[in-house]
Amino acid sequence: MVLSIGVDVGGTNIVCGAVDENGRVLRKLKRPTHAHSGHSAVLGRIADMVREVRDEFQSEHEVSCVGVGIPGLVDPKAGISRFAGNLNWRNVPVVDELETLLGLPVRIDNDVRLYVYGEAVAGAGRGFGQVLGITIGTGIAAAMVMDGQLHYGYKAMAGEIGHVRMDGVEEPCACGLFGCLETVASASGMVRQVKKAILKGRKSVLQEWYPGDSIDRLSAADLSKAMDEGDILATEVLTRAGTLNGRALAAAAMVLSPEVIVIGGGGALAGERILAPLRDELFRLLLPDFREGLRVVAAEHNDDAGIIGSALYARQYHTRS
Repeated sequence: MVLSIGVDVGGTNIVCGAVDENGRVLRKLKRPTHAHSGHSAVLGRIADMVREVRDEFQSEHEVSCVGVGIPGLVDPKAGISRFAGNLNWRNVPVVDELETLLGLPVRIDNDVRLYVYGEAVAGAGRGFGQVLGITIGTGIAAAMVMDGQLHYGYKAMAGEIGHVRMDGVEEPCACGLFGCLETVASASGMVRQVKKAILKGRKSVLQEWYPGDSIDRLSAADLSKAMDEGDILATEVLTRAGTLNGRALAAAAMVLSPEVIVIGGGGALAGERILAPLRDELFRLLLPDFREGLRVVAAEHNDDAGIIGSALYARQYHTRS
């Protein structure tokens, strides 16, 4: 059996796994990124993880290639990470350095694109020709897979839906703009909205769970629990996030006309608490012909979608070249 290895690089952790041709993860490692150590140290850590996974299967299976998902702006043709803010990378020649370290063909791309690719070819979007995916996490980003191929747009920058300006939102964004979708509708944005409301005097069960300064430990998962307890603030914030994501996706769907929209990332773990208002707003804003047959589903693999997509993307390119 020929395997490929997928790597999902985040600001906090690196996940690396061996994946078969059907998208099954056979072995997975997770290690701290330690981004502060610099790009060469991080790439060395990635190479060590790839070797560890490869060596486990080397006697029985061939490892043909490696795919790496990296946050931020990526030039997949040149194999360069143009800018990754949470890694403090700028113009890092990832492919050249990793191929030198590993002696294997390496392909890189944006982490969200590869996450959505994994769901499109081996997850919740399997069997559909036109798959639009969105991840709701620290930020919000999207990608489109058309007939098995990723859509890139000019300069390979397609998918930054989290930076669409939303009416009624005036929050400053780390990107330098104001009113971006992700400032209030990402997992971290929802947490910020709850904290801000509590500081302004809004009552919530979350104050009892996290009194005083311990409110800093609040997570997006806590909002779901509070909503289930009937908490009005948590319900408002989750519902608004779902509605705004649905509004942004409606515009994207009218342009791209997907068959299925896959919702992933940590925020999507809220399930129907966020998906129900998202669907309601999405379908309210779409023309009838766009609504007909369109499905909105949660990601199937979620945590593993990044390494699955990275591995299968590299495999597809390696097989074709």
